[in-house]
Amino acid sequence: MKRPAVFIDRDGTINEQMGYINHISRFVLLPGSAEAIRLFNENGYLVVVVSNQSGVGRGYFPLELVNEVHDRMKTLLAGEGARVDGIFFCPHYPGGKLPEYSVSCECRKPGTGLIKMACESFDIDLENSYVIGDRSTDVELARNAGARGILVKTGYGRGDLEYVFPGLPFRPLHTADDLLEAARWIVEGTRHKA
Repeated sequence: MKRPAVFIDRDGTINEQMGYINHISRFVLLPGSAEAIRLFNENGYLVVVVSNQSGVGRGYFPLELVNEVHDRMKTLLAGEGARVDGIFFCPHYPGGKLPEYSVSCECRKPGTGLIKMACESFDIDLENSYVIGDRSTDVELARNAGARGILVKTGYGRGDLEYVFPGLPFRPLHTADDLLEAARWIVEGTRHKA
């Protein structure tokens, strides 16, 4: 049976936006992130992290560091009773330093490749799924994939809301202060529908 998913951006949404997480010590969970993810877990949503990690293609850090950061994220979340069901990321950057990752691809957000990969791994009800992130590209990803886009004001969110969205032909379905507020808004809406 198909399940709705929340596709969550990583940097600036789950953890502090610090530019490139080029060392494990720079990975810091945002307050309320674990509680938000736990709320999704408890309410039947698949939690899927979707993240552009162009630092790999740019040669700023190795692919192994991205995996190490994700292991750390899962450990920190588990310590607070939360879990992610899947993690999909794009290491590519056209014109990057490393030839094997210096390609145009479908997985770099707002391209839908990461969501397609998730849909191949899980039986996802895309129509009732959400994309949550701090960039206009996350909201655009939702639109491109047929999901619902939510912007959080953490990370780059406030700046994108003020300076980027006024020039775009689309808007987020909802704007939340942070991931926890977004989770509460989604879960409340689901309860009202039921």
